[in-house]
Amino acid sequence: MKIPRIVLAGVTSGVGKTSITTAIIYGLKKKGYSVQPFKVGPDFIDPSYLTSVSGNVAHNLDVWMMGKKGVLNNFIQNSQAELSVIEGVMGYYDGFDGKSSFASTYDVANIIHSNVILVLDASKTARSIAATVMGFKNFEKNSRICGVILNKIGSQKHEKLCRDALKKVGLPILGVIPRNNDLQLESRHLGLIPIREKLSLDKKIKSIAKSLSGFIEIEKIIKLSKDVPNLPQFHDKKNRKKQTRIAVALDESFNFYYQDNIDSLKKLGAEIVYFSPISDKKLPACDGIYIGGGFPEVKGDLLQRNDQMKKLIKKSAEDGLPIYAECGGLMYLTKSISYKSGKFKMVGLFDAVTIMEKKLKLNYTSATISSNSPFSLQSKIIKGHEFHYSELDLLSKDSKFAYDLSIGVGIKNKKDGLTVHDTLASYMHVHFSNSPIANNFVKACVSYSRK
Repeated sequence: MKIPRIVLAGVTSGVGKTSITTAIIYGLKKKGYSVQPFKVGPDFIDPSYLTSVSGNVAHNLDVWMMGKKGVLNNFIQNSQAELSVIEGVMGYYDGFDGKSSFASTYDVANIIHSNVILVLDASKTARSIAATVMGFKNFEKNSRICGVILNKIGSQKHEKLCRDALKKVGLPILGVIPRNNDLQLESRHLGLIPIREKLSLDKKIKSIAKSLSGFIEIEKIIKLSKDVPNLPQFHDKKNRKKQTRIAVALDESFNFYYQDNIDSLKKLGAEIVYFSPISDKKLPACDGIYIGGGFPEVKGDLLQRNDQMKKLIKKSAEDGLPIYAECGGLMYLTKSISYKSGKFKMVGLFDAVTIMEKKLKLNYTSATISSNSPFSLQSKIIKGHEFHYSELDLLSKDSKFAYDLSIGVGIKNKKDGLTVHDTLASYMHVHFSNSPIANNFVKACVSYSRK
């Protein structure tokens, strides 16, 4: 199966990968190509920018959570456009640990057999940039690096210094982007701001992509994207007949969802309806609720005001409605969220409060599922990731947990996944393709619908 594709990798985080990736997507679209974007790693925010510019929902490729086979199948299955563009994560070789390149952008590039373009911030270097590129080119056997893009070039003289130095490396320069502080994206404590939270960012990223695309050799990138081997055919399973209805929280506060998770629920026979915990006064008719991550602390005052929704969710949980929540969803189900100078009342399903800390918890996670978990989850190893500044405080001593973590921090004492009634809420984000959660959650919703 022929899938034209290209990976954009960075030397480090913060070199401009997202802006440059969207610029390439814009340039490809201008030349008449449809583009399917992907993001390496577990990130939820960068994909929203890729989705905005491409017009197609971005999918994640994470080796830790999905496995190598899962990454390849996901890539093939979702590469329905004329060309696939993959944005890397952190530095090119950064992955699970420092001992290997496992779960790095390099690992994913090998799995999908793609050429790679290396993006560098050249603002504080000149001839030394060649040493950096040479180091990346030679660090692993068959680095797949086939060109570079230089970002934040200060002047024509600076550009000439870099070009002259890079002649020794023998890689083509596929873009030279001048420094322009007006073309920066807003950031916050967990990186970029999600587009759904601040809609003006949709207009800004499209403007940035358009501005930068003129500095990039799009035709050469098209040629590199087509110079790739065929991939095996992937035969996707047909969706089951609709047998239940799941309400998914989606608004400015809750928008951290892998598209593959939503697709998994649909394939298992779930009809998906969306609602806003901020603005809706009623829950949609449903047999289960899915509350993903996001930034409920930022919109805490708006969530607090919607008493009707909070009471409905709590009452539904107490009546046995299956609820699955992650990170921001977990925070929303506690009694309150303290953020900056405010304290905002939340659902109060769990006897705990949420506070914000200065230390970031950023880890891949691995957990064993306890035997008494909601949705009849069986004892099994489940992998995910955690990424948050918040902590749960004043946690009830008789709190029950679904997960025992061997890797990661969790909620308390290496435990995660608070449970009550038929609700499971964790700091751990999970990709459904390699876990039992989706199947068992849908089964629980079907059972509830028959009561």
